[in-house]
Amino acid sequence: MTTLMVQGTTSDAGKSTLVTALCRWLHRQGVAVAPFKPQNMALNSAVTEDGGEIGRAQAVQAQACGLAPHTDMNPVLLKPNTDIGAQVIIHGRAVTSMNAAAYHDYKRVAMAAVLASHQRLSAEYPVVLVEGAGSPAEINLRANDIANMGFAEAVDCPVILVADIDRGGVFAHLVGTLALLSESEQARVKGFVINRFRGDIALLQPGLDWLEARTGKPVLGVLPYLTDFHLEAEDAIDTRQGHKAGELLRVAVPVLPRISNHTDFDPLRLHPQVALTFVAPGQPIPPADLIILPGSKSVRADLARLREHGWDQALARHLRYGGKVLGICGGYQMLGRTIADPHGLEGAAGTSSGLGLLAVDTVLEPEKQLRNVSGRLFLERAPVNGYEIHAGISTGAGLERAAVILDDGRADGALSADGQVMGTYLHGLFESSDACTALLRWAGLAEVRAVDYHALRERDIERLADQVEQHLDTGLLAQLCGLRENAHA
Repeated sequence: MTTLMVQGTTSDAGKSTLVTALCRWLHRQGVAVAPFKPQNMALNSAVTEDGGEIGRAQAVQAQACGLAPHTDMNPVLLKPNTDIGAQVIIHGRAVTSMNAAAYHDYKRVAMAAVLASHQRLSAEYPVVLVEGAGSPAEINLRANDIANMGFAEAVDCPVILVADIDRGGVFAHLVGTLALLSESEQARVKGFVINRFRGDIALLQPGLDWLEARTGKPVLGVLPYLTDFHLEAEDAIDTRQGHKAGELLRVAVPVLPRISNHTDFDPLRLHPQVALTFVAPGQPIPPADLIILPGSKSVRADLARLREHGWDQALARHLRYGGKVLGICGGYQMLGRTIADPHGLEGAAGTSSGLGLLAVDTVLEPEKQLRNVSGRLFLERAPVNGYEIHAGISTGAGLERAAVILDDGRADGALSADGQVMGTYLHGLFESSDACTALLRWAGLAEVRAVDYHALRERDIERLADQVEQHLDTGLLAQLCGLRENAHA
């Protein structure tokens, strides 16, 4: 069994992208491969087939491998709920919340979970491709590290180091990172990949030659900057729109401090008939046809911030002019009458008044609801698939006019009597083509072009594998993956 790890010189250097690319490249060759990330810090998560919660990047990597997501693929997930604290999820289940200092000591416990998951995956798959987190050269985090070299040393695996040339300073990033590692860690680095290059590769070659001579390590290749490319972001919000023409539906999403699962809006951002605006804190909500309140990891605190920005008044004005409002998960809870947190799960225990736009009341309970679901929207009876990740239980008269009737017989969400306000717990509802079409028509777009979001994601995963074929040393990669030396060379 072989484990190969991809680490990056910085956050967003291209670790997730490269692991996804390598997963599909191996899957194309009929190699049984699984993705793995020991520790992830992100508010974008997915529900697995075994009913747990992992980072969305690992769910996409599972798709690249032709697998259903499993909690062993991301055994430790940290979901920040304050600037210095996070909910700790082990093997898909929330076990506690703690501040950063306390978690630093807890890493010994977390490492046991990491190694157990890796052992199970290694027993089932010939190749495990591992994604690091942040940078291995973060000196303050090296003690008890489980996310980068600490893990690589524990399982004795080789490492590829990736850097983003589009940021600038790529040679300093690579050489500097290597210099800050111990001798044994430096020996683990078997080569470099440079990501997001634009221009004439001949002009870069002298730098590549210098890098190899300076470090004694090979450059496995240079990946080009891909335009019109989409891969779900692990954390940072992707605001790229691309060129759009004709009648556009204006959609605004207020960005709250603890916004979660903003990947919900990727299908809208990529839709050719939607102009999507993420409204930054302190900015006014622009004129829109549809305002969507997103999910939140700290619903009551984010609701208070929404009011501080005057966005509640903007919502009221938007509705007076006939606009539509949709709330997803935490955003749905905000639309109701009250949000109670009697156990102090997301902050100080207490109750907050909601926006009062839907006749529902929510109580946060310790047991998180984690489900992959399917059903039909109230709108046009459109089929929809999605997933639930929430601690809140919502009740009230508003549920009598449910937004979604699920196949398991449950009613989800609510639609106001005037049809202007809707709330649902379903993440990913815009990924269903029929549901997306119905929702855009409800929001005011007369003629909607159907878009297959899953086909777009599959297309771009294939594009990534093509880049491996064209631009990386596949012979050396095959060796590092434990395959024949001439495999796919």
